[in-house]
Amino acid sequence: MSSLDIQISVEAEAWPSEEELFDFSSRVLNPAVDFLTSEEQQPFPKMPTELSLVFTDDAAIREINAEWRDKDKATNVLSFPAFPLEPGGMPGPMLGDIVIARETVEREALDLDKSFEDHLTHLLVHGFLHLFGYDHMDTEDAEEMEGLETRILAKLGLSDPYAGQEPL
Repeated sequence: MSSLDIQISVEAEAWPSEEELFDFSSRVLNPAVDFLTSEEQQPFPKMPTELSLVFTDDAAIREINAEWRDKDKATNVLSFPAFPLEPGGMPGPMLGDIVIARETVEREALDLDKSFEDHLTHLLVHGFLHLFGYDHMDTEDAEEMEGLETRILAKLGLSDPYAGQEPL
């Protein structure tokens, strides 16, 4: 049984079907849960915690970003925890929402010379870690979060997306 109850909402064209996105997200996030449980001793409730994934476009994410973060621009991924959570804290019945914009993911994947799927995988993991209280507001926190991302992505067969870069 999975520790996650993944809910999918497709709110823009060009994304695969909800079923395909559910399968993809499960292949990415269930190993992330396993990693956090085994390597970081992250607890999970007995019943699966709900995670909402919203697949949208640049216009919609720009509006959300402006409303919630006062940044009037599109971005790749936004995470909204249902409840504040510190790393290692017990999630409640609702973990939160991750919103991803297709056009930005496509542009970045092209710029990074990565496949769309590999970049989307990284962004799902990145957004997922934000829901557990990880962030990259300062160098120490960025190093911790990026280290976790890199280790989870390695478990998924992907290379370090931060290789050769300073922490965010």
